[in-house]
Amino acid sequence: MPNSFGKFFTISTWGESHGGAVGVIIDGCPPNLPLSEEEIQLELDRRRPGQSDIVTPRKELDRLQILSGLYEGKTTGTPISMLVFNKDQRPEAYAEMKEKFRPSHADYTYQAKFGHRNPEGGGRSSARETIGRVAAGAVAKKILKEAGAVETIAYVKRIHDIEMPDSTDVSTELVEANPVRCPHAETAQAMIERIREVRSQGDSVGGVIECVARNLPVGLGEPVFDRFEADLAKAMLSLPATKGFEVGSGFAGSLMKGSEHNDHFENRDGEIRTKSNRSGGVQGGITNGEEVRFRVAFKPTATLLQSQPTVDTEGNETELKARGRHDPCVLPRAVPIVEAMTNLVVVDHWMRQHAQNRIFTF
Repeated sequence: MPNSFGKFFTISTWGESHGGAVGVIIDGCPPNLPLSEEEIQLELDRRRPGQSDIVTPRKELDRLQILSGLYEGKTTGTPISMLVFNKDQRPEAYAEMKEKFRPSHADYTYQAKFGHRNPEGGGRSSARETIGRVAAGAVAKKILKEAGAVETIAYVKRIHDIEMPDSTDVSTELVEANPVRCPHAETAQAMIERIREVRSQGDSVGGVIECVARNLPVGLGEPVFDRFEADLAKAMLSLPATKGFEVGSGFAGSLMKGSEHNDHFENRDGEIRTKSNRSGGVQGGITNGEEVRFRVAFKPTATLLQSQPTVDTEGNETELKARGRHDPCVLPRAVPIVEAMTNLVVVDHWMRQHAQNRIFTF
């Protein structure tokens, strides 16, 4: 199913940028989980537009409604259906895009694949689709909290060529302390200034989000095709504007010798642990009990408020200057989306691990 993700904890998102609503259906959520709309709304508020002057000014409150799967404040074990109505719609801003393809957008490929497309805000290819992912991720986050205090923290590591120092002391409080969601205050200010600068020029910038998942149990991951990091990579590269994924030492590890890169084992208070973590918490596709740490590269926003050469649907050369309201940098609002997709991967693999390997544990 092309609009679904996960095998045991499955989500299916639906809706388009300027349609009536967007939403998600969750299948496989355990029953009796205490859950409220307010808990999910907290995560949606982190993703919504109009938060500051460095993101899109589109005014959407993104108020969540749960339509099914909940009774007297607890999940019933049946499918959970959730939606958010689109309020601030301006389809007229996209009239010119009916005939002209926006550079580096999905306009041409959707047209070529389906023979028909919705040009209003990119339709299904819009990042507004991620509302459903964040809502589902909030449910996954609640399951993980109840199951074992798993903590997932994503943050902006780099904007354009401005990068924060490496740090293992990152908290949600530090990430949420500024609108760019970089936990290093001095770097965050420089990032904000860069985004404002490019926005004034009608331009955009990309960057890198780093994410760490703590307190994961040993054993998550299903070799050989559903390795834990492989499913993480699929989850992250399914997000709009993503162009790269690396875990642990990533590409930098290719510059090291094996003697430099190996994570040596040790007995730490009766537990087998590793002295270093260049593996990023995953070995052989299975979590090893260390922090899972990875990075996701996001390209600059493709929509620019300046004229660019393109072609129309007949192949004629022309120019296009985008209208509408767009992020000059997608990363600040992508942080909760990366966290949500991480939590979805963790929950799905946790359920798979127990289904296969815990049946004879009495």
